[in-house]
Amino acid sequence: MNKNDYIIRLETKNDYREVENLAREAFWNLSFPGCDEHYFIHVMRDHESFIPELGYVLEKDGKIIGNIMYTKGKLADENGSEKSVLTMGPLCIHPDYQRKGYGKALLEYTFIKAAELGYDTIINFGNPDNYVARGYKSCKKYNICFEGDVFPAALLVKVLKENALDGRKWFYHPSNADEPCGDADAVAEFDRLFSPKEKAWQPSQEEFYIHSHSFIK
Repeated sequence: MNKNDYIIRLETKNDYREVENLAREAFWNLSFPGCDEHYFIHVMRDHESFIPELGYVLEKDGKIIGNIMYTKGKLADENGSEKSVLTMGPLCIHPDYQRKGYGKALLEYTFIKAAELGYDTIINFGNPDNYVARGYKSCKKYNICFEGDVFPAALLVKVLKENALDGRKWFYHPSNADEPCGDADAVAEFDRLFSPKEKAWQPSQEEFYIHSHSFIK
């Protein structure tokens, strides 16, 4: 991959459908039969937690082959103090271009932009295999958990500034921008706007299940 072969730029309204189709191609049958990431992106843009200043696309040969988006989340400690953080996702790379460094390029570019906006912590719920090389660590390492002292194996933390977290217990509260994805009828209706694709099982779905249902003691 040559840095001169692609550009990273902010998403525009003219990109919306192309980005949604990209997400559909990238995630179809990956975590479950079909996907809902294209609908998630569609509704996220109108949510109050969405950060358009961090909505980037990666373009190669005049075609968008990657995108990344962020929403605002927060950490709350046991005394009620709060800290603003970023939630990363989705990160989409077209299947024809995966494992070639384009996801890395988007992550590292937006890490810089996020720091410039004043953020020092990014949280992501994903497969650790895809993110630890970019500096993400287990939430347990930073004493960050969900309410009830739940430390998911897939809850990953990237700090952008040394000593951004001081070791106290933090409870993570992500945005609720993904709530509409729980409406299966709405997802299906939106999906009918795209070319038909066959829903099917594949091994990555079991991998997703294992990661998303594993916890650290």
